[in-house]
Amino acid sequence: MLDIKALQVSYGPAVALWDIDLHVQTGELVCVIGPNAAGKTTLINTIAGLNRVLKGNISFNGKDLTHTEPHLFCKHGIALVPESRRLFTNMSVLENLELGSFLSEAKSHRLESLEMVLDLFPAMKLKLSSPAGSLSGGQQQMVAISRALMARPKILLLDEPSLGLAPSIVLDMFNAIKQINSNGISVLLVEQNVSLALGIAQRAYVLEEGRIAQEGIAKDLLNSPTIQKAYLGIS
Repeated sequence: MLDIKALQVSYGPAVALWDIDLHVQTGELVCVIGPNAAGKTTLINTIAGLNRVLKGNISFNGKDLTHTEPHLFCKHGIALVPESRRLFTNMSVLENLELGSFLSEAKSHRLESLEMVLDLFPAMKLKLSSPAGSLSGGQQQMVAISRALMARPKILLLDEPSLGLAPSIVLDMFNAIKQINSNGISVLLVEQNVSLALGIAQRAYVLEEGRIAQEGIAKDLLNSPTIQKAYLGIS
């Protein structure tokens, strides 16, 4: 489905990503873990079309999207839930959700998609007319994920969905991500909560200083002494 080869991205003269090879198969839940400033957000934003590719290529469902205009990535079935949610805070929850289904194909299924996301996050049902900015952090994350799902994506890109959330809400969020994946949507998850990310993913990549340092089955990495020492504080 998603196939990235030899990807290189820079900010001016500073290279942020070096020779990244990464793939996500149809129906997979794959996570990318790593320390702060490793390049995780740069990677996921590039896959969403928000950063210019210096070298390498991005292929999705057999189509080369390397030099595709950013606004066309959603049309190809790629939806991003950005870090810090980035909702339209003065607009209602429902208006934010409707913005996710602006493409004609998604718009024709708007009511069906709305029912689906409200089943996934029942807490939103009583908040549809409320300004998105009045919601708690966890509720805003629900809206951000739901807005992306309203586009009816083939792959959902999630950038740090646990950021700033209470531990109990984080568990609910990760259960929702598992449910999304079980419904047939591929997921690429960028996350600093290493134990939870590796606990729900099938495969994982470890990104360090802009390079893939390790990759493999998520459970194997979770049990790796190197990962446990570096990211979980277990010696």
